[in-house]
Amino acid sequence: MKQSRVKEIWKKGGVAIGTLVKSTDPVHTEVLSQSGLDFLWYDLEHADKSVETFASLARASRVGDVDVLARTGRWEYMRMGRLLEAGALGIMYPRCESADEAREVVRWSKFYPVGERGFDGGSPDNNYGQYQAEDYTNRANEDTWVTTQIESPKALANVSEIASVAGVDCVFFGPGDYSALIGRPGDVKGDETLEAARIIAEKTIAEGKVFGTLAFDMDHAKHMKDLGAQLIVHSADIVFYKKAYEELVAAYRDWA
Repeated sequence: MKQSRVKEIWKKGGVAIGTLVKSTDPVHTEVLSQSGLDFLWYDLEHADKSVETFASLARASRVGDVDVLARTGRWEYMRMGRLLEAGALGIMYPRCESADEAREVVRWSKFYPVGERGFDGGSPDNNYGQYQAEDYTNRANEDTWVTTQIESPKALANVSEIASVAGVDCVFFGPGDYSALIGRPGDVKGDETLEAARIIAEKTIAEGKVFGTLAFDMDHAKHMKDLGAQLIVHSADIVFYKKAYEELVAAYRDWA
């Protein structure tokens, strides 16, 4: 069982930095896992990734010292176990609206006595049976981390209750969905969205949990850090690829 780099950073009071990986090519994962990032985020709520595809990417991440964070779709509780078995250390659960829902996430992400996660000790997360059953379940409960997302005004009203759930490690603000649901799609750095981030940070930290969110540029990241964020997803691989090549092409066009 791999020790969590992210949880070690949190224990020291630091900020874990990661990025969203859209590419399904394991080569990109291998490269990013050696870049110095603390975690790589794979989104199985949206886009085209299957559990099988994710398993290949998680395997490729072992080249470097990096955690893997996987997001399921809402209510996909059984899928969370498969992603953990494939090598995810973090589970991100979207659109969490209540403490009862958060408790279900913990129930299916953690082994007894914390939860009721199904047991399969022969999967990649246990190095294909390397550890005895009790050692494996104890280590998994210690090193995996659960992140619930606040993405709506309804959830915002329930932040304290969600953050207080035992087994929830991090409450993560999703500014994209939140801005859309208040009728301001894409206004991820607008006043209303930033105020929601502040409230979530304040109430999450008051419950002794980690506040996390997305950052779209360094100024935005600094603002989130000042709010107390200890988990920041900065942009996405395809955004950096596209920007780098646009800058390259622009430099060549300057020759003309």
